[in-house]
Amino acid sequence: MDMEFLMNSVWVMLGAILVIFMIGGFILLEAGSTRMKNAGHIAGKTIFTFGISSLVFWAVGFAFIFGDNANFLVGLSHFFYSGYEIEGQGLSTAVFFVFQLAFAGISLTIALGGFAERAKMSVYFIFSILFAALIYPVVAHWIWGGGWLAEHGKQDFAGSTVVHLTGAMAALAATILLKPRIGKYNKDGSANNIYGHNQVFTALGVLILWVGWFGFNAGSTVSVADGFFGFVALNTNLAAAAGAVAAFLISWLVLGKSDVPTILNGALAGLVAITASCAFVDTWAAVVIGFIGGLIVFYSARFFERRRIDDPIFALSVHGVAGVWGTLSTGFFATPELATVGKPGLFYGGGFDQLGVQFTGVAVSALYAFVVSFIILAIIKKVMGGLRVTEEEEIMGLDMSEHGSYGYPEAFTTQKENNKLSS
Repeated sequence: MDMEFLMNSVWVMLGAILVIFMIGGFILLEAGSTRMKNAGHIAGKTIFTFGISSLVFWAVGFAFIFGDNANFLVGLSHFFYSGYEIEGQGLSTAVFFVFQLAFAGISLTIALGGFAERAKMSVYFIFSILFAALIYPVVAHWIWGGGWLAEHGKQDFAGSTVVHLTGAMAALAATILLKPRIGKYNKDGSANNIYGHNQVFTALGVLILWVGWFGFNAGSTVSVADGFFGFVALNTNLAAAAGAVAAFLISWLVLGKSDVPTILNGALAGLVAITASCAFVDTWAAVVIGFIGGLIVFYSARFFERRRIDDPIFALSVHGVAGVWGTLSTGFFATPELATVGKPGLFYGGGFDQLGVQFTGVAVSALYAFVVSFIILAIIKKVMGGLRVTEEEEIMGLDMSEHGSYGYPEAFTTQKENNKLSS
């Protein structure tokens, strides 16, 4: 075994660990952004659904994305992957498998953010299986698995489209079919703020995601050659920083005060935006891409709210709209030296060719993810008598109605019960 093979394997395994650790960031982000009565439910279903996605990826997901004998939609080999080596990876295939499994789990976690505080656990279970088998692998195959978008030179280095936009479009289908949470909108159409219960949790979740993103983006080099992963990590951090600053400034200018959730979403939007382009653009462009992402997320969140689309954790804005911008950005900023996939962007003499490829990839991937998610959820709704818990259960909170216990038991039990427990 040569040293380069070994080092590549170690580096990508570290990247996989960082990406899986992002699940913890999503738990804190979603729980902190929603109400205390649903916190235990959110934590539990996030772990549970990552388990589902892992098993489905092992059974069919990896095969559908990277398998041989491919048709238009998927590959058709390497089902129930057993850990054997596959030629041409340049690192342990088992490590590469775990790395890709982590990405699939993150996309599903994003999608399920659109279900927050009102969906049945049975719906999470069924949709997780079908998303991991029929939605994510198709888009990933088209772009990363040698599919038709890859053949056209679609640039998406670490998944602004594959992971983030795919998850966001599934979340959009869910929010439309589930309808808004009780109390979100008044009869005149005006919106009420349903505040999350812990901004510190949310901020810590964002920090964990920020750190995990170095595995997400820099790990996607799948190689230690020339230390290029350091350049990718630099672009990633600059974009996140610019997104946070942009969100801080725009919220201060428009609202008169700097809004903490907006700042946090700005950092995430910068990270999502740079995910497609982190290996294809110069550092100054990474700052611009992240800054625009931070501005977009502020206005996007208000756009969806005005249209009565209740998105509790801003998945549509952070992962969807910022994912679109990030994917399109390479069509403007990709340099001739760094565009190892596709062509240079418009600002570097490449004309509109790459921008057209990027737009096509975004449009087709988003449409596929949304339509298939909508159909799946509509069928589940019909067969199971609804996607949503009852009004009584929603008011009670999903901790108790779905699991029979509270994430914060001392906050909800009576003083008499607390005294009994402590005696």
